[in-house]
Amino acid sequence: MHLTAKDRLIAALVAQLRAERDTREALASVIANGQLDPAVLVAILTDPVPAVTQADLNRADDLSRQYPSSVHRKAA
Repeated sequence: MHLTAKDRLIAALVAQLRAERDTREALASVIANGQLDPAVLVAILTDPVPAVTQADLNRADDLSRQYPSSVHRKAA
C-alpha cells in the first residue's frame, strides 16, 4: 500500500488520539480505584505514544474513503 502525505497524517492523528484516549482511561481507572501513588500517575502520564499499527492504517484508509479526493494528479 502506497501512503501519501495525507494518509500518513491521518494515520498519525488516529494513533495519537487513540493513545490519548487510552491514557485518559488508564488515569481515570487508577484514580477511581484510589491508587494515587505519584509513581503510578507519572508512569501513566509518561507512557510513550505507540507506533502506528496496521489497524491504525486500516482505520485511516476507511476514514479517507469517506471524503472525495481534492487532489488532482497529473499524468506523468
